[in-house]
Amino acid sequence: MKRRPASFNEAPLPLFGEAAPAPVTGRPARNKLPSYLCDHRQRLRARFMEGGAPALPDYELLELVLFRALPRQDVKPLARRLIEQFGDFGRVISAPPARLHQVRGVGEAVVREFKIVEAAAHRLARSKVMERPVLSSWHALLDYCHTAMSHSETEQFRVLMLDRKNVLIADEEQARGTVDHVPVYPREVMKRALELNASALILVHNHPTHSFRSRRITLKHIETLENPSIFSIA
Repeated sequence: MKRRPASFNEAPLPLFGEAAPAPVTGRPARNKLPSYLCDHRQRLRARFMEGGAPALPDYELLELVLFRALPRQDVKPLARRLIEQFGDFGRVISAPPARLHQVRGVGEAVVREFKIVEAAAHRLARSKVMERPVLSSWHALLDYCHTAMSHSETEQFRVLMLDRKNVLIADEEQARGTVDHVPVYPREVMKRALELNASALILVHNHPTHSFRSRRITLKHIETLENPSIFSIA
């Protein structure tokens, strides 16, 4: 069999004029954010820079955080679902990862961004009270305790330790319990205070459920801690 000339192996010409060249783009079209979403993000960022957090409702402030986690999506519907589920910005950011994952559209990237914001808020509040006299920064101390504990879904028992000048030298979570109970071990509290040479203590405890039973147990804890006979450390 004779070989066909090479000219017969060329691709056939189009039937109706020349074929239009395929568009060349830097990335697939499906990854490109629509222009109206780009404009929305720019406007939201501009409003935040001009007016700060008070200029934005909770769901829009949440959108700013979600922009980083979901750079190619419209995040407004997710922000509204999260606010509807948890109530406000603070409760969304501090919600447990397991509960966040129950909301449609929340993945690891979203949870990670929320926990970064939460950790930054705690560290900032802590920096305003550590190694400072408590009496001169009392409101900052209350703000820190509120930031660290108010959105927790379980009871915590924290001990703030002061030196002889009432300077805060340590803040430690002694115990974490259930929704309406947390164990307190006075011996361990005093043992740790002696290890740090603390001269005074501030005990902090939260009540996620606001139940009468939890408050009654707290009163028993206070009575126990006020009893000097339990502090015989061998």
